[in-house]
Order: sequence, then structure tokens, then C-alpha cells
Amino acid sequence: MGLVVRALRVDRDRQTIVRNVDLDVAPGQIRALMGVSGAGKTTVLRAIAALQPFTAGRITMEDVSLAPGPLPRESQLRALRRRIGLVFQGPSLFEHLTVLDNVTLAPIHSLGWSKEQAEQLGREQLSRLGVESRIEAFPRQLSGGQAQRVAIARALMLDPKLLLLDEPTSALDPARRASLGDALRQLAKDGRGLLIATHDVDFARAFADDILVLSDGFIVEQGPAKDVLASPKHRATNELLRQDGTRMGEDSKV
Repeated sequence: MGLVVRALRVDRDRQTIVRNVDLDVAPGQIRALMGVSGAGKTTVLRAIAALQPFTAGRITMEDVSLAPGPLPRESQLRALRRRIGLVFQGPSLFEHLTVLDNVTLAPIHSLGWSKEQAEQLGREQLSRLGVESRIEAFPRQLSGGQAQRVAIARALMLDPKLLLLDEPTSALDPARRASLGDALRQLAKDGRGLLIATHDVDFARAFADDILVLSDGFIVEQGPAKDVLASPKHRATNELLRQDGTRMGEDSKV
């Protein structure tokens, strides 16, 4: 089954941020949620992860559903937390903990896992993502790409079927963006669905199966990534491409 979102609307401070959003993410699929800054991408991810209440619509992940209104108590969200993992725009690692301790913290203290059980799985996840050599390092000793992979490993500890990523390439150079994309493709091949909020056109073109373009809280265009980005139909997609071209031009001058 996977993720199903229907007629999602999010209001904040008497303003509608997201309206009438429909989207699905199937197991093994990589979808990019695109749009310029302020389009509503992060709001959609936070609503799906039950970090943001929503006003109307429905969110279903496998056999777990969220309804409009106040967020349920955290104790009522355990089933959802086991199905959905979220990686924030900044890796948000605890600076005073090693990589391994960051990855194992939640399973040990929130779920009651033994230290041995959590560390064994933590080492496996870090190894799969190519950062096993940094297990004893602290976040300040990591590159941007390494920190992002550690954050993904942490999100994978409960084996979620859906992984949400918010601007995962924002702090990465082109080589590290490609390496991250390869790692995400492997996660999709393992049967996970991925929904990636991004304005990185090259990354979406190279690694997403298809894209949804948000503008003023609406999905205004969607389809196979290469097709939409090669022949955009909506002004918002053209604006996204124009901004990306400007950014690439600025990068080339550095």
C-alpha cells in the first residue's frame, strides 16, 4: 500500500499554507516534492509525520491514519513512528554524542531496547550507508555528507516503510549529492518509499521517479521527473528552473 494523502489542507495563524494536496508514495518509489522556498513543502512533510496538525483531508500510511484536528498524544503515534522516518533539513545530531550514540539513543531510551541490540543494528545501518568508519566520531568531526548519512541511519533504526527527507542536498557539493542519491536509490530498491522535499532540480532529475510541484500550497504540476523538468507547463516550474539556473551560475563563479 504505502502513503496516501487526500485533500490535505493546513492552516496556520488564520492563513492557509497547504490546500487540497493529493499525493501517493508506493513502496520502492522516489517522489520529489518541489517548489521554491515558501511553497509549502516542509509543511506537507511535517503533517505526514504528525508534527504539524492539519485542518482538512486525510493521511494514511499502511494501516495507520491521521485525521484533521489537534495532534494525537505521542503515545498514540507509536505505530506511525514505526512506519515513517523523517530526516530534517539540518541533520540535527546531538553534538555531545558520538555517531553511534546518536543513532541508538531513541531505540534505547524510548523503546527500551538493550544497548547491545541497538548498537548491533546501528552499526549495520551505518555500514550500509558507508559511514561505519565514523562510528566513534562526534558530529563536529563529520563532513556535511557524512552527517546527512548518519541522520538517515538514525531514521532507519525502526525500519520505516516511508522515509521523508527535507532538502537533503542543501549543504552538499555535487559529488556528495550524487553519492547521497545513490544511497537513497538503494533504500528504494529495498522496498521503502521516499518523499523528498527539494528545490534541487539536478538532484530530482537524476534520482526521482517523478515530481510534484507545489506553488502557494497547491500541487500545480506533476509527472515523470525528466518530462516535467524538460517541458514545464506551469509558471511555478519555470520559476523553479530559473532559480536553479541562477544558483548554478553563482556556484560556477566560486
